[in-house]
Amino acid sequence: MSTPDDFTRFPLKVWEKLVLPKVKKAVVFMDDACAEALHWCGGAARLLDAGARDFKEFSSFEAGGANEPKAVFVVSALLKGRTVDVIRDIVSGSHFQYCVVFTARAHSVHLCANSVAAETDGSPVFEQFEEKLCEWMGDMNYTAEVAHAPMLFAPVSRQQPQLLLLPAFAHLFPLLARDLEVVNAGRPEKKKFASLVDVDVHALPMELQLEVKSLASALNSLFEATGTREESFAVGPMSRIIAGELAAHPQAKNRRKTAPNKASIIFVDRTMDLTGAVGHHGDNLVEKILTVLRPLPGHVTDVQVDMLELTGLQPTPHAQTTLAPGCLAQTQSAAARLLWETMLTSKHKEAVMEVRRALVETASKEELPIKMSMGRVTPEQLCSYVQLFRSSQGALESHCGVLQLVLATAQTLRHPGLPRLDACLAFERLLLQALGDSDFPSVLRQLLPLMKPRGGEEEEEEGSAAPSRSGEDECGPDELILLLVYLYSLAEEAQPAGEEEEEELEKLERELIGALTLVVTREAELSPLLQKLTGCASPEELTMERAHSAVGDMFETLRGLSRTREHLKQLRSVYTASDGVHQASYRPFLRQILEEVFHPDRPDCPDIEHTSGGLADLLKTGFSMFMKVSRPHPGDSPLLLLFLVGGVTPSELRLVREVVATHRPGAQVLVLSTRLLRPADVPELLFAVRRLQPGAA
Repeated sequence: MSTPDDFTRFPLKVWEKLVLPKVKKAVVFMDDACAEALHWCGGAARLLDAGARDFKEFSSFEAGGANEPKAVFVVSALLKGRTVDVIRDIVSGSHFQYCVVFTARAHSVHLCANSVAAETDGSPVFEQFEEKLCEWMGDMNYTAEVAHAPMLFAPVSRQQPQLLLLPAFAHLFPLLARDLEVVNAGRPEKKKFASLVDVDVHALPMELQLEVKSLASALNSLFEATGTREESFAVGPMSRIIAGELAAHPQAKNRRKTAPNKASIIFVDRTMDLTGAVGHHGDNLVEKILTVLRPLPGHVTDVQVDMLELTGLQPTPHAQTTLAPGCLAQTQSAAARLLWETMLTSKHKEAVMEVRRALVETASKEELPIKMSMGRVTPEQLCSYVQLFRSSQGALESHCGVLQLVLATAQTLRHPGLPRLDACLAFERLLLQALGDSDFPSVLRQLLPLMKPRGGEEEEEEGSAAPSRSGEDECGPDELILLLVYLYSLAEEAQPAGEEEEEELEKLERELIGALTLVVTREAELSPLLQKLTGCASPEELTMERAHSAVGDMFETLRGLSRTREHLKQLRSVYTASDGVHQASYRPFLRQILEEVFHPDRPDCPDIEHTSGGLADLLKTGFSMFMKVSRPHPGDSPLLLLFLVGGVTPSELRLVREVVATHRPGAQVLVLSTRLLRPADVPELLFAVRRLQPGAA
């Protein structure tokens, strides 16, 4: 039987067996997605320990030195377009005599990208690229190698539930109602799709088809390496397409005949539950760290940790730019790995207490003069403990991993943006209670008092439920957008609306668009999200018309969010109304799925669609009219894989652990996803990413 450990070891084996043996005496050029995958597998130290001379960004502005004859390129993309241009620029500007190129995309996907329908003998696309490399190096007798290595997985958590991310697919997100309009635009009237559920892979733009095929190929590599035959299930239109592509993968068909280990994989569209993705109810330390600290450049998951506390430098802008940041990915130290796992899957208060305990224990081992104090953990207390390590270079080096995680915690606890998260949570709770008692326009209207430029005069309306917009807890445009996503994702949970309410909603939305446009244009500085939404880098570039257009487009997308679960028969709601005793509450979609899977009576949930059967499954359906035929159930296998298409939150990881402990203790569960979500990621994926062309944001 394969275990989650077998899966989380797979990414390390790919690097160790395929890539690292080739980097000796080479300059290594690596793109961001592969660098992020390596980051969680040991980082650049792995390359240098394997004999690499240097490690450089995959950029046309980089090149090898005159005395560096060997290069290794590690890329997550197809060998087409910009990727080819960058490799050519680097090779042409260097003096290489030996080039190795690793691409994370399989040769079969390269054939599809070049409009070759069937697999051919050998690897002609790679062989042709080898010839190009020799041309660029200037001598056809030089050596060039091109190979596929699935360097796509990042093992972010190795304790139950284990978590594997795929940074190269971070911008892959389930399609929305607006995307269906684009898909239908190029189709004849009689062949237009009525809903997203009807869309098949062949109807998608080629860029998205190749992403789906690449993802299916990567998963097949994972299952092949672990000797796994999977039963695939899907919840949501995009998940159905991906699961279907995996089932149809030529190598997967052969593997499933001979693989000794059995597993179930359930693909779930993130759009089935956006409430949990943007809500601030998670009570999770890592979620807050990811939200308030700046992202590590070139990374989707990790953040920058200011290391100034460990030095004698003064806090000046110059010190900030010269001192390399720390991060969350601590793979070298067992103590740091254990602390990270606790932070990731514990409640906020428990995690913070564990951070202090780990720091005190570490300081005690080094016999540092620490003064233990009980009670509430404060950032000042953590920083004062950290500063004790300055006096011992050896202790600093030995425990750098733990210290980085402690500093990330301290910097989050004292971050000025933290009160705004609490303000959002308070308002989300008010909205949740109002949904069961009012129609949607009435609930939505409660957002209007918040739609005022920051720093402006407060005009509190009598009876308004809005929290204060003054001081540290005032909501900016980013928080207002999150609240809009939160509310629209729950719109179907409100009281049914008639024609009058529909007219009122249209009028109210026009008011909200105008108010939010004013808020955005009055910002002194545009946040990264606003820059992506408006296409403007600074307030000076942003005109009223441009802001109004961006906000209007955003509301067009918001209107479709309430219909993402309308095709489901059983799991249609993530809301439990108040019963007079208990307050209204949010019911996580993932919890509902797991409770169905682990239910002792093993009910057949119509919304968890089995997709592995193909023709055999159709025959079973026909025969079931005459005899009793049972479909596969996701709870049948000893190992359950959950694949969240579009991202998973740290709070959901804790939820998985809690549900397993309650309903089936000891069950083996592995979570896979395209990214580790922070609430602010969701508006970007909804409003600023071209979902039909992933990566072309």
